[in-house]
Amino acid sequence: MLKIAISGCNGRMGRVVTDIAEKKEGMKVVAGFDLNTVKYADYPVYADPLEFPGGCDVIIDFSNVSVTEHLLEYCRRTRTPIVICTTGHSEAQLALIQEAAQEIPVFRSGNMSIGINLVMELLKKCASVLGADFDVEIIEKHHNQKLDAPSGTALMLADAVKEALPYDVSYVYDRHERREKRPPHEIGIHTVRGGTIVGEHSVIFSGRDEVIEIKHNANSREVFAVGAVNAAAFLARQTEPGLYRMADVIAAAQD
Repeated sequence: MLKIAISGCNGRMGRVVTDIAEKKEGMKVVAGFDLNTVKYADYPVYADPLEFPGGCDVIIDFSNVSVTEHLLEYCRRTRTPIVICTTGHSEAQLALIQEAAQEIPVFRSGNMSIGINLVMELLKKCASVLGADFDVEIIEKHHNQKLDAPSGTALMLADAVKEALPYDVSYVYDRHERREKRPPHEIGIHTVRGGTIVGEHSVIFSGRDEVIEIKHNANSREVFAVGAVNAAAFLARQTEPGLYRMADVIAAAQD
């Protein structure tokens, strides 16, 4: 039986992850970590992971970047693998994640959807073929409660394009004060926040007289929860420290 703890268990995503994990054969949620310690499911909830007297095989983190350092401290102390689904980390926090990955298995992704990760591969192909002849713009839409902007997914998509382009690019998030033609070597990243949009991402390649748009819509949070649970099952099997990605999960499923 794979024992899972969920950080941010009482948030929107935490509750969806609980539901998905409890329905999965061979998996059990044994604890939750959340500042709100109200018990919504059949497992104990702790405000501080260090208060948890038991143990688990892997932690799924859908909490807040403000607890990243403390959560990583717990994982390193207990040698517990962790799936980090939270986005919006600072450079200092990303460095801490890298440090932890030298001691324990760590999974991190800006988006837990398998579909998004397949889109990334398509974007690399498009960028390598279209090259300098097409301008690239990214539009991301999320609900009005999302804290970080642009989304971690938008940055993942931009990085995928950047990796395959034959030249260096810069990311531009705001053009309202600029009065100039669009420079060729940039990727515009635009943010929309409103209502209950779960997640929409569009990557636009604009060339002379033609436009190619690759789009992904998430219609429910279950998409991300399923990805997180699958990543947790994968990570719990890893015996070596390291920073793992969704590409590793997809590759393992194909073996």
